[in-house]
This record gives sequence, structure tokens and C-alpha cells, in this order.
Amino acid sequence: MEFGPLRILRFVASVIAVIGVSASLQAGLNNIQGRQSVGGVMIDAEGMVRNATLAEQHELANAARAALKQAEGEMAEATELRMISLAKLQRQLQASREAGEPISSEVEFLAGLQRIEYVFVDPDKQDIIIAGPAEPWKMLDDGSVVGTVSGKSTMRLADLIVALRTVEDARNGGISCSIEPTADGRQRLQNLLRNVKLRPGQNPAIYEASMKQAFGPQMIHLNGVPQDSRYARVLVAADFEMKRVAMELAPSHVAGLPSYLQMAKNSRHNASQNPRWWMACNYDTMLKSEDALAWKLSGQGVKTLTDQDLVGADGDVKAAGRSDKIAQTWAETMTQKYPELAQKIHVFGDLQNIMDMTVVATLITQERLDQKAGIDLSLLKQESEAVELTSYAVPKALHPQCSFVRGRSGWTVTASGGVDIDAFSVVEKQTVNAAVATEREASLAAASDRWWWNR
Repeated sequence: MEFGPLRILRFVASVIAVIGVSASLQAGLNNIQGRQSVGGVMIDAEGMVRNATLAEQHELANAARAALKQAEGEMAEATELRMISLAKLQRQLQASREAGEPISSEVEFLAGLQRIEYVFVDPDKQDIIIAGPAEPWKMLDDGSVVGTVSGKSTMRLADLIVALRTVEDARNGGISCSIEPTADGRQRLQNLLRNVKLRPGQNPAIYEASMKQAFGPQMIHLNGVPQDSRYARVLVAADFEMKRVAMELAPSHVAGLPSYLQMAKNSRHNASQNPRWWMACNYDTMLKSEDALAWKLSGQGVKTLTDQDLVGADGDVKAAGRSDKIAQTWAETMTQKYPELAQKIHVFGDLQNIMDMTVVATLITQERLDQKAGIDLSLLKQESEAVELTSYAVPKALHPQCSFVRGRSGWTVTASGGVDIDAFSVVEKQTVNAAVATEREASLAAASDRWWWNR
């Protein structure tokens, strides 16, 4: 049996489970950071990543737990709606800076906020308030920080700052991430496979090492955000974990969400086409009050889309403009199961959170809510680098790994894709709803002297 060009089913990079901690939690982590360890990966001087061992993951998590302060008092209780004053949050940050003190865990984790559902403008107090469900937090063994009640990912101040500071940068090119093989690598693999023949019953896995060597590393492409930020790490990790789940290199742990491979067994495949998946924004029409001082976000936040890549003889690819039916079914299933998936693989919850923050940051800029409120958000926008953010080693490439499943017409091909955050399109879709104004009145009436409060 002759092995045709690019008839490999799964060709994806090695495991990456990326988490981040703020500069305030760096105490005790110097030895780990010196070895370029971040969450589940180790990054070498060339920007290549490998799996961190369990011992390395536990070392990081234990050191971070030692610096993590748990929620206390009223903040230690779960609530359906917690308000955060951006004006008072900035004052908290400024006070910490002037006192030379680290940012507190309460500020780092935004008072336990887990989604942003509302944005309220308060011109009388020159403030903007963001609001959503919140819980006390805990750190898991893999370094993820989640709510103690629901297990959902907790929002991070560092991600909010990046979202606010990059709106204008994203206006032209958007925010995106992809992990892609090189054209040279695709061409080398094609040349190799043209000379490979399989005897009846022979396992193609015997060619795995030579195919990996021919294909070479997959390159990481980031656009619109600082590449050394935690935000960027979430994009990379979410992109990769999606492919791992799709290509059966990691279980979804969610009933009803099998891998694409399981769905595609015994199906016909075209060796010149690659299924591509990517995650994008998934929000309902934004609701606003008549005076545009109250806004509501609703919707899941994230959806999965698919297309086909056509691979040319030179290794270059172009979009086919159509999707494989099975790949489409898998994308729709992942979208449907995303809330459950985000509680099993927490980087998907982190992605949901940064999409919320990016939409809110874009809303504030597009609708000039800071001008309506009379608030200067320069500190949160990092116009003066007032908040020290942790700088992570930039991942540049991933070593590939291979596995194989045969369909009725041969072997399917590698999966590509990424993350694409177009918050401007979300903000453009608006409709007036009187109930949002009522929510604003009740929330502002419950305000206290603190930078956060419950309703």
C-alpha cells in the first residue's frame, strides 16, 4: 500500500498547560522561574517547550500557594452579582505602589469574579463598575485558580490590564493565536511519504520517528497582545488543548464530547485536505439602557468553528472555504459542551474570561464610557507601567508528536487552527432594554466605600 502525500491523521505539538501568577506571587519562585517553568511547561533558551514533570508542577503550585491569601469575610461567600469599581480598583493599585507593597490576592483575583455580565457607568462618582458572579478561590495542583463552589476559572487582574491596553492594537489586526507547521516541514513530509509503502497489516506507527523529524517543529504565531503576557499564554494553551481533545491525545472528560477521531473512523478522507478548528467569540446581542449608561453581556462567550485547509505540493496551504461534515459536527459538539469542558480543562475557562474582558475593554473604548464617566483609566491601561506584570518566557515553537487512525480511503491529515478574538463585532450588535437600567440603579444603590460590593 502506497502512503500518499500528507496522509497522517494527527500531527500536533506536545502538551502545554499554561498558567500564570502575578508579580506579587513571585516570592519563593525564583529558582523555578530561573528554569523557565510556567505551569505545566518548561521553556528553553530557544523558546521550545516540553512537559514539566509532576514534581516540577507541584513545586510551582506549592510555592504559589504559600504566597496565596484566601478570601475572607464577605468575599469568602459566593454571590450571583459582585460589583467592582474600576476607579477604586485603581486607587488600590496606586496605594500598593506608593507603599511599596505587593498587590493583594483579592486584587489579583478581582474579588473572585468569574464572568463579567454587566458594565455600569456612574458619572456622578466618575466611575465604571463591572459586575458578575463571584466566589472564593483556591489553587489546584496544576496551578489553576478556580472558584471553591463551582470550580470555574477565576478572573485575573493581569488579563484585564492587557485587555484594556491592547484595544487600539487589536483594532487593525485583531487578537489571534495559531500553532502551525511550516511550509518546508509539510513539503519534507510529502516527499517522505511518497516513498513510503505499507505492507498489508503493517502498523504505520513504525514511521512515526522519521515523519516527526521530517515535519519539524510547529511554530507559534501571536498577534495583538504582548507575547510575554499571561493573556498570550492562555491563547496558546487553549489552542493546543483544543487540538489535543479533537485528535484524541487528551480526553475531554465530558460525556458526549468524543474526539474528532472517534467520529471520523471509517469515514472517507481526502489526503490533500486538513480539518482546521478555531475558537471565536460567541455572545448574544448586547443589551443597553436608553442612556447607554448600563450594558449587559450575555452568551456563552466561546464557540468553535471549522474549515478545511488545502495543502499544495509546495507545502503551502489555503482555506478551502468549506468544512468537512464530521469536523463541523465535532465543532458544534464542542461549542455545545463548552461550559462543561471549561470546568474540566481550566484553560478553556481562562479563555472564556479573557474574551469577556476583551469585549468589555472594547466596549469602554468604542462607546467612550470612560469619557461619559469622567474617569481616567490610564493606570489600568498601563500607560505609565504603574503595575508590574510578570513577564513570561515567550513560547516560539513546539515539538510535534504523531499517531494514526485509518479511514476507508486512507489516512486523514494534520489539524490546524487557533483562537480569533474579534470583540469589535460583538460590541457593534446592540439593542435597548429597559431592564438593564433597573439593574444599574439597584447596583449603584448598594455601593459601599470598598472597591467591591455584593448586591
